Amino acid sequence: MKEYPVQRAAVLKPKPDPDTLVFGKTFTDHMFIMDYTAGQGWHDGRIVPYGPLALEPSAMVLHYAQEVFEGLKAYRGPDGGVQLFRPMENVRRINSSCERMCIPPLPEEDALAAIEQLVRLEADWVPSKPGTSLYIRPFIIATTPSLGVHAAHDYLFCIITCPVGAYYAEGINPVKIYVENEDVRAVKGGTGYTKCGGNYAASIRAGERAEQNGYAQVLWLDGVHRKYIEEVGSMNVMFQVGDTVLTPELTGSVLPGITRKSCLELLKSWGLKVEERLITAQELFDAGADGTLKEAWGTGTAAVISPIGEMGWGDRHVVVNGGKIGPLAQRLYDTLTGIQWGTRPDPFGWVVKL
Repeated sequence: MKEYPVQRAAVLKPKPDPDTLVFGKTFTDHMFIMDYTAGQGWHDGRIVPYGPLALEPSAMVLHYAQEVFEGLKAYRGPDGGVQLFRPMENVRRINSSCERMCIPPLPEEDALAAIEQLVRLEADWVPSKPGTSLYIRPFIIATTPSLGVHAAHDYLFCIITCPVGAYYAEGINPVKIYVENEDVRAVKGGTGYTKCGGNYAASIRAGERAEQNGYAQVLWLDGVHRKYIEEVGSMNVMFQVGDTVLTPELTGSVLPGITRKSCLELLKSWGLKVEERLITAQELFDAGADGTLKEAWGTGTAAVISPIGEMGWGDRHVVVNGGKIGPLAQRLYDTLTGIQWGTRPDPFGWVVKL
């Protein structure tokens, strides 16, 4: 596997207290950088001390938002080793995002090598307290200094890492979500299936409104018919109705989540009935009213499984499973986190040990 040159930091930072870790606030000593130049391709990958990036004020990313990113984690196993969870899935997804955003794709094996080498170098930053991990953020930005709406000629690929605390430090508490009727997150043909900053910026207003009304997350509807469920907050979403697990199908406006994919593979391996299809808000609230909606949960890298205890839509409200995490969501959480932290067998070959 490719090895990149390393410029080590002259002074190493003190490691943070694992009991007080805050997501996305403390970054490790080093980062990975690689440049793209039209006619030359991706070149000069290297690991350097973590620090500011030099960008011209006219860098195209600042004006036209040509950028993509990913998110994955490294985990400390019970044997003290460090491991990743399905990292090639993240590499392939960033390239899918690149294709939509007109960014040159990364060589897959080289990108994976960069992630692995950086995490090995920063292995001391991977916390060992149960539930903690090292979050990994690869991203690509357009750096060409030019005003004009067209694809850039120069790009920067960067990977930064930060230790993060347990998502559920005080136990898994189901969240309240609210169906958003005004704003839309994405439409088919747009960028909804990519991880680009514009998608998340467009979601902030609805999220603020939901929070002001006592809800933790937004349940997004499709942007055309305004009736089909798409995502919840920044996560994919699943519902157990009767004996079937339902999740929105990937129509081009829903992010193809890696945790989502892993949950579906687990559920099918357990012999459960799973349907990926269009799901209306009306169908869900009717199921809540007649008692057939047994469980609901979000899936994503940060929380893994985020159980949903209550849903609101206009003047309709549904309490799911008595406002508590259900047995299926708990089983998914326990199994996935067990595989990720190395406390359960990995029959699927998802873990990459470093």
